[in-house]
Amino acid sequence: MTIKDQTAAARAISVPAGLVFRKPTRQDGYSIYKLIKQCPPLDLNSTYTYLLLSEHFADSCIIAELDNEIVGYISAYIHPDKNDVLFVWQVAVHSKARGYGLGTTMLQELFKRSSMANIRFVETTVGPENKASRKMFARFAEGFGASVKEREYFESDLFGPQNHEDENLLRIGPVGETHAA
Repeated sequence: MTIKDQTAAARAISVPAGLVFRKPTRQDGYSIYKLIKQCPPLDLNSTYTYLLLSEHFADSCIIAELDNEIVGYISAYIHPDKNDVLFVWQVAVHSKARGYGLGTTMLQELFKRSSMANIRFVETTVGPENKASRKMFARFAEGFGASVKEREYFESDLFGPQNHEDENLLRIGPVGETHAA
C-alpha cells in the first residue's frame, strides 16, 4: 500500500471531516504554544521557539486544523548531519482530536511533501512511559513495513534538576522509496 493509499484509508476510517493539513506560518507561533501547553507530557518551549520553527522549518513541520482551530502539530527538522533523517521533535494532538490516529496521519501527510523526498529514516526521542507516542510511531513504521530500533540517548541527569525522565532514541526505517507527492 502506498503512502497515499494509507492516508486515504486513514481519512476514510477515522480522521474527522473538514480537517485541513498545512505548513505553519509565523502567525501560528502563539497558537502552537497554547496547543503544546494543553498536551502534557510534552515539554513546553517558549513562544519564540514555535515562531522560529514556523518560520525556519515550515517545510518539515505540519499543522492540522479543524474549523480554523489548530488541533494537531508536528515539529520536525531534517537532521543537519544526516540529510536522509527527519528528526521529529514534538507531536501534539488536542484532546478533542484524539483517538482518530491524527498523529500518524500528520506524519503521513508530511511525507507527501517534495521536501521529504530524500528522507529514509525518522528519528525521535520518547520517554519510557509515553505509551501513546510509542504506539503512534509503531503504527507509522508498520505502514511503511519499517523497523523501529531503540537505544539510550538522553539520560535523565542531562536535564538538570527538573526531574525529567530518560529520552530514548527511536529510529524508524527505511521508510520506503520515493514517497513525496
